[in-house]
Amino acid sequence: MEYGKIKRRKTRAVYVGNVKIGDNAPIVVQSMTDTKTHNIEETLNQINRLVEAGCELVRVAVPTEKDALALKEVAKNSPVPIIADIHFSPRIAFISLESGIAGIRLNPGNINDKGKIREILQECKKKNIAVRLGVNSGSLEERLLEKYGYPSGEALAESALYWSEFFESVGFTNFKVSIKGSDVLQNIEANRIFAEKTDIPLHIGITEAGTLQQGSIKSAVGLGILLYFGIGDTIRVSLTADPVEEVKVAYQILSSLGLRRRGVEIISCPTCGRIEVNLPEIVKKVEERLEGIDLPLKVAIMGCVVNAIGEAREANIGLACGNKSAILFKEGKPLKRVSEEEMVDELLKEINNISKNLKG
Repeated sequence: MEYGKIKRRKTRAVYVGNVKIGDNAPIVVQSMTDTKTHNIEETLNQINRLVEAGCELVRVAVPTEKDALALKEVAKNSPVPIIADIHFSPRIAFISLESGIAGIRLNPGNINDKGKIREILQECKKKNIAVRLGVNSGSLEERLLEKYGYPSGEALAESALYWSEFFESVGFTNFKVSIKGSDVLQNIEANRIFAEKTDIPLHIGITEAGTLQQGSIKSAVGLGILLYFGIGDTIRVSLTADPVEEVKVAYQILSSLGLRRRGVEIISCPTCGRIEVNLPEIVKKVEERLEGIDLPLKVAIMGCVVNAIGEAREANIGLACGNKSAILFKEGKPLKRVSEEEMVDELLKEINNISKNLKG
């Protein structure tokens, strides 16, 4: 593998509504609402917030008939394709399929009725509804638990391969697979085994990852490794937090690997005894004011002359801070010296000028 360039695994294409997954399409960012889906207004409000953050597919929970019946309004008014999350109940799955959704998430491990699964797939084929075949460590088949003793990576991969073959045997191919566990190494092993044996697109994520901080770290490690090896056509970062944070972290992971970028990338150095400005506060203010601005820019905020312009030479614009002041620089060249009080405003003013030039 050439340094700095990731060669993605070759997969076939799957379409969830108008969103292409696999076949060298950009890695798609997903999330899931945490609202009660039958609360249509609240659900749509959260979907809109997710889309503003860059989310391209949204999954909604459908545990009850009331939720399934609400899907029609949700799908009709959503700006992105909606995926219905189905567990246990084929009846609720069939109701959901009448709502105009673009995709459905099925876990054969907790439906466990091949006849019903076949019927659902046949209906999905008629309506051009994509399926996400979900396999996870919490609902692995008994036969595999007996064979392997626990939900190992091999066991999860075997389950995913078994059900993939079943889907294809009934003539259904518009599906992607997700193999998830909360253990990072188990997750990596399962996805790598599956990826080596098929060209089916993979949705990747570390399930039950945890809080914003802990979950982001686990996801960055687990998903980062898979993505580095070219595995992953769509991604969700699962966090015990506002779902919008999941989208932000997903893009940060993808951006760090050069796979996708959204928003402004901020480069800032760690704090140390050389710093003579309130660097954390400056970075926080810049980050807040750039929230929601989608520009292909690298902005550097460096704490002292040791790092300064030299280490941030790849940045488009930035601050090289010193004694209660900073050098504002652009494309590696100094523009002017600014005081600590004015540096954030001056930096943002210059970014605004760059934005106008890019648009005009």
